[in-house]
Amino acid sequence: MSELKFTVQSLEERLAVGPFNRWLGFKVLHMSQDSLELKATWREDWVVNPDRRYTHGGILAAIIDVAADYAIAIHLGRPVPTIDIRVDYHKAAMPGDLVAKAKVIRHGSQYSTAEAFVYDTQGALVASGRGTYFTAPPAPAKVASA
Repeated sequence: MSELKFTVQSLEERLAVGPFNRWLGFKVLHMSQDSLELKATWREDWVVNPDRRYTHGGILAAIIDVAADYAIAIHLGRPVPTIDIRVDYHKAAMPGDLVAKAKVIRHGSQYSTAEAFVYDTQGALVASGRGTYFTAPPAPAKVASA
C-alpha cells in the first residue's frame, strides 16, 4: 500500500476549497488508506419539512458522495468526478450533526468504487450509498501556441 496523500489537516483544507463542502461543515474524524469518517455540521437550512423537521434527502446524498469521493482522494491525492451514485434512505434524519463512514471498494486505474453510510447523533443509519468515480489521471495541460 502507498502512503496517505493527505493529513487530517490537509484533507480538511482540501474539502473546504469548495463552497458547498464548506457550507456542509465537514470535519475529518478518522482516515486511513481506504476509509474516511467525516462529520457534517447540522444546519437549519437542511430542513425540508418544517413541521416534521427532517433533513432533505439531497443533503444526505451529497454527504454520501463527498465522503465516498474523498475516501478515494486519500489514495489518489485528489478528489475525482462522480460517474454514478446510488443512495438508499433508511430513516428520517432529524436535526443534529451527521457522521459519514466511507470505504473504498475497488481502486482502478480508470474507475473506482466507494460506499458510504450516514449516521445520526444516536448512531442510527439514516442513509447509505455507493458511487463510481472517474480516477484516470488528468489529461496533460495543453500548451498555447502564439
